[in-house]
Amino acid sequence: MPTKVMTDERMSRFKNKGKEPSKLRERRIAECVELRKAQRVESILKRRNISTLSEEEALSPEYNTDNHEAVSAAIEEIIANVNCVSLERQTQGCQAARKLLSRERNPPLKEIVDAGLLIRFVEFLGRDDAPTLQFEAAWSLTNIASGTSWHTQQVVEHGAVPAFIALLASPMLNISEQAVWALGNIAGDGPAYRDLLIECSVVPALLARLTPDAPVGYLRNLTWTLSNLCRNKNPFPPLSAVQQMLPSLIQLLHHGDKSILSDACWAVSYLTDGPNERIDIVIKTGILPRLVELLGFEELAVVTPALRSIGNIVSGSDLQTQAAIDAGVLGALPRLMRHTKPSVQKEAAWAVSNIAAGPCQQIQQLISCGLLPPLIDLLKNGDFKTQREAVWAITNYTSGGTVDQVVELVQSGGLEAILGLLQVKDTKTILVILDAINNIFMVAEKLGETEKLCLLVEEVGGLDRIELLQNHENNAVYRAAQALIEKYFSEEGHNDECLPTEATETDFVFKVPEVPKKFDF
Repeated sequence: MPTKVMTDERMSRFKNKGKEPSKLRERRIAECVELRKAQRVESILKRRNISTLSEEEALSPEYNTDNHEAVSAAIEEIIANVNCVSLERQTQGCQAARKLLSRERNPPLKEIVDAGLLIRFVEFLGRDDAPTLQFEAAWSLTNIASGTSWHTQQVVEHGAVPAFIALLASPMLNISEQAVWALGNIAGDGPAYRDLLIECSVVPALLARLTPDAPVGYLRNLTWTLSNLCRNKNPFPPLSAVQQMLPSLIQLLHHGDKSILSDACWAVSYLTDGPNERIDIVIKTGILPRLVELLGFEELAVVTPALRSIGNIVSGSDLQTQAAIDAGVLGALPRLMRHTKPSVQKEAAWAVSNIAAGPCQQIQQLISCGLLPPLIDLLKNGDFKTQREAVWAITNYTSGGTVDQVVELVQSGGLEAILGLLQVKDTKTILVILDAINNIFMVAEKLGETEKLCLLVEEVGGLDRIELLQNHENNAVYRAAQALIEKYFSEEGHNDECLPTEATETDFVFKVPEVPKKFDF
């Protein structure tokens, strides 16, 4: 924890104290885990086909899924038809099942499974002589696979995976698309079924359907399914599969359709949410400039995953972060930090916090691109989740920045902004703020301006807030606040720390405001 008491542990965190860059990155990734675990604005894991029934069908008791007796009767009829030898009746049974399973409310997924119909549906997937039957059976199975993990398991255990992969090559586009959709639902269930599909050679079978004449609707489902094959990291998808998919994903990132762009960006975000070796594989495709370009896209559904991808990349090594900077990401971030959507502001602040954890050269690039004003504005006016990410950015900045860079932060209002947040209820955020304050005092000590900084903190109400934290219920907060008070604000501390120094143009930087309540940092 960032407390003053735990001196040895805490001092090892400062890059200007000989901290290894790799260790710093490990710390940064660990500290950003909360954001990564946050709920994402992304495409759903599974999708169910929802059909639009005619008014007559919608009013029919057969399709009223709230009427259990009607559903039971309908399923009995479906069983009779599906098990009949007549192709016409088999098709009617599958179609009736599909319509039941395509209802928006309470589809009888388990009832259909319990009726023992899956084995027949899977058999029908192999009926190349009856494409309508194939299609209706595929649609029914797709909707069942869109349910819980148990429903998906039933579909897989009845042998649907190899049958669906075979159907990808169907000359009937609607049947092939239904197979794509079903496989996407299975892949979206988790890493076990994702890897099962990959072992069954689903990737080359899917990529073979990625042709220039493929309709947009088909490509949307195909891209979504590929993105599900990229997601989950316990374990990560096999590198061989990633390398197979990446060229096609890069191609899809240049498509004009927003849904395709969105899912392709999410796929990249999954692939970059991991160790540096995996981030490197993505960077080497040359996709960074396109990702930065997509940050300027109008649709939030595209901007969000593109920004997540960038945030993941700059959480990597210093070289990987620099690659993103060289691709122009710093030019896009100020606008995103001022976005109307708090979710975008938060993601942008997270990306900035990752960059701020780099060497002082990268911190200088943040300054040069004008990111300090919007960052400080977020500290003052953003929602709490965004403020929390901005606080991390400030602490990372003060940990690795040069004396001049920290001075510029204070003069830009950064100190006042974080002091204003000491009243938040989140303990971790308070500790991070206290860490930043201590970093700033360390710079003041180097300049011989500790007393001036003490006066500045007191003038903006920071001392009162720090003193109140000595009564905080959390012991780490109490100790950190007490350490600051004892070292810098006690009479004894002043006698020890505030030695006379010769004021020069460069040294005299922490200006105490001449006019109360109007502070010129």
